[in-house]
Amino acid sequence: MNILLTGANGFLGKSISEGTHADNHIKTLSRTAGDYKISLEKEIPVFKESFDLVIHAAGKAHVVPKTELEKKQFYDVNVVGTLNLLKGLEKGASLPKQFVLISSVAVYGKDFGVNIDEEHPLMASDAYGLSKIEAEKAVLNWCEKNKIVCTILRLPLLVGKNPPGNLGAMIKAIDKGFYFNIDKGKARKSMILVDDVTSFIFIAASVGGIYNLTDNVHPSFDELSKALSTNGKRYLSLPLILAKVIGKIGDLLGNRAPVNTSKVKKITSNLTFDDSKAKQLFDWKPKPVLEYIKKVGVRDVKTFQ
Repeated sequence: MNILLTGANGFLGKSISEGTHADNHIKTLSRTAGDYKISLEKEIPVFKESFDLVIHAAGKAHVVPKTELEKKQFYDVNVVGTLNLLKGLEKGASLPKQFVLISSVAVYGKDFGVNIDEEHPLMASDAYGLSKIEAEKAVLNWCEKNKIVCTILRLPLLVGKNPPGNLGAMIKAIDKGFYFNIDKGKARKSMILVDDVTSFIFIAASVGGIYNLTDNVHPSFDELSKALSTNGKRYLSLPLILAKVIGKIGDLLGNRAPVNTSKVKKITSNLTFDDSKAKQLFDWKPKPVLEYIKKVGVRDVKTFQ
């Protein structure tokens, strides 16, 4: 197959690029490197060849925006960038047969809940979640209009070597001795290995559909912190009532506070997603994240030393 991969330099993009079968011919697109060096939010790409499969992994990752400009960047990168990619594909010699969009469980707009499935309403109200909903709608409509097999993957926390974001921050805090759980770390969260996402893409791309992907274990913060610890240390736990008091103080301080009531509730609540659709259709058997961490590890020594 001839494959186009966007976001090739990202955390997931690198895994997809490395996990692509040798018989496939992959072209990469990113801002700074690859076969096409393009900022999709700023220009429409001109492709020199046709593709059987397009994997759209480029996007602005989920962070809490502090300004209106940062909120707008979610729309520019995740929506305008997607639309420009689709326009570029339309101008090519021929349209792809298959299109895979990397989306997020953030589209559901839930800070807590258990076994949320793909039929749940898309209720996101934040800039990131809204941008992912708009990107999904654009791709679904475009694929339907052009009779292209469409696959959308709604992903939770991604785990692998040298992870970015919240998991990377958690690892750094553990290594520096700053980490502590809240309410004994009982809250469970869905997560998935990047390698399992990569393998699923090539299983599902010819079939299409919308899928949540998880490791089907949904580790607790306590289990995750123990697995990430290099010395088996048990971490202090901040009592829930004290965390709530700190959250109330944060509410009074406003944007200057790193923690508020909403964040405390989010950290201490279960948020898990149902991946039974993927398991039933494809005999989906992802690897448990905790086992991977214990056996393989996720640290990049150069980064975390």
